[in-house]
Amino acid sequence: MIARVLTDDERRLVAEERQALADLRFALADLDATREDLESLDRSLGQLDELFLLVVVGEFNAGKSAFINALLGRRLLDEGVTPTTAGIHLIRHGEDKREHPARRTFEVVTAPVELLREVNVVDTPGTNAIQREHEALTRDFIPRSDLVLFVTSADRPFTESERSFLETIRDWGKKIVVVVNKIDILEAPEDVERVVSFVTEGTRELLDREPEVFPVSARQALKAKLAEPGNSDDAARLREASRFDALERYVTELLDEHERLRLKLLNPLGVGLRHESRYREVVEGRLELLADDVAALQDIERQLAAYREDMERDLKYRLSDVENILHAFQNRGDTFFDETLRLGRVFDLINKQRMRREFEQKVVADAPQQIDQRVSELIDWLVAAELRQWQAVTAHVTRRRDRHAERIVGEVGGSFEYDRDRLLATVGKTAQRTVEGYDRETESERMAESVQLAVASAALLEAGAIGLGATVALVAASAAVDITGILAASALAVIGLFVIPARRRTAKRELSERIEIMRDGLMTGLHGQFEREMERSLGRLREAIAPYTRFVRSESDHLEGARERLSTLRQRLETIREQIGAIGS
Repeated sequence: MIARVLTDDERRLVAEERQALADLRFALADLDATREDLESLDRSLGQLDELFLLVVVGEFNAGKSAFINALLGRRLLDEGVTPTTAGIHLIRHGEDKREHPARRTFEVVTAPVELLREVNVVDTPGTNAIQREHEALTRDFIPRSDLVLFVTSADRPFTESERSFLETIRDWGKKIVVVVNKIDILEAPEDVERVVSFVTEGTRELLDREPEVFPVSARQALKAKLAEPGNSDDAARLREASRFDALERYVTELLDEHERLRLKLLNPLGVGLRHESRYREVVEGRLELLADDVAALQDIERQLAAYREDMERDLKYRLSDVENILHAFQNRGDTFFDETLRLGRVFDLINKQRMRREFEQKVVADAPQQIDQRVSELIDWLVAAELRQWQAVTAHVTRRRDRHAERIVGEVGGSFEYDRDRLLATVGKTAQRTVEGYDRETESERMAESVQLAVASAALLEAGAIGLGATVALVAASAAVDITGILAASALAVIGLFVIPARRRTAKRELSERIEIMRDGLMTGLHGQFEREMERSLGRLREAIAPYTRFVRSESDHLEGARERLSTLRQRLETIREQIGAIGS
């Protein structure tokens, strides 16, 4: 166990740490953390129930195995100039020296050494070994360590690979003690001090704190410990030359019961904080990307709103052209009545068929054709505008994907980036298919039929969907019949000087009323159909991006909640770390 006896406060602290780390694991699982990260957290939690774990790391040929032999005072591990440690060796207390293969890359070595009653020692493969899986094994084992002894060789201290490996250990927040081994190969004490100074400076710069650095000769220390009782003088000389006593005193003092408990509790805490920090960066990165997505969707909505406003404004101008045609129609009618309904044309007025032909020629004229043309132009304008809007959405989504094509977010686990890219691709393809399959002629015919039905049902009585121009002509023809009847009646009443002016006013009024009905019907029908077509167009656009919109909204809510949860967990873990620091004080 982590200690033979725990006080009530220490038990409470361990329970709080367990619960906080369990909550963190749940939060990471909710973020689709990788299996490796979750397993490393599980392993670290499991370490709370095991003995203190001291892990020895360094390059091959730095003398790690020799150092462990010297530390334990027995030649337990093979030593050599080649990578002799092919896997991890876990050294535990046992009644005799034995090796127990635990798995393909893991062996348990037992020995009757007093230090091993409270501490397990791990020998790892060299960080620069030829077999690259050695380095992976070492890095996988680092999260489980309570204390790391980093061994470097005096003949090539603090190499680039060692610097890189120390950065990895630093990120796990481990307690690190640096051992400069093989000082016996240096010729003078000042050479040793220069190497120690170099290693100290490099480690300080890398770890951003003052490191504990111990120069030793593991070979001389082991010789001193294994010396025959009659060679005490030689043993004392070797022990002094090895400078091993300072390191052993430090380790012994460091590994008292309270310090072991502190380091043991700090181990899983450091792993948890590292994972929290890593996934918080992932969450922030995803939220940053989603913020851009939200802005992109808002930009599309602003474009659609501006598109609608522009279309409504332009529609007013285009409908005014139709109104101008009807206004000219009425002006021609008023002029016709002024010129025709007078005594000088009384005999012409009696000829009803002639008056009708003249009314249609001079008043109705080409108004139906003009209206047909204007409405056709309006429909073409509406179809072209919708097509341009789809093209704009397609281009916007394409730019959105291209802009972040090289950006990797969520790489540590989960399907966030895949789902986002898939939805962006779906939106883009939907818009692209709509643009590519857009048949302007068919769409214009469909819209024309809808407009004709809308106009006919709005105000043009029972004209039916027979074409706007034909509808106008039908109304105009009925007006001609009625008005020529008025003219004929006026001719029969020439004996009254006031009858013709009255009939003229009646004809103008009835024509105005009919044209007003026609105007209201056209304007109501065209405007209503325009509104329906706009809603249909905007609805199709919004439906196309709806899955992506829902994804962005739901992911934003989820990630905001995850960020708040991780922030709370970090505060809890930091509080626990402060309490751990106070153990034994």
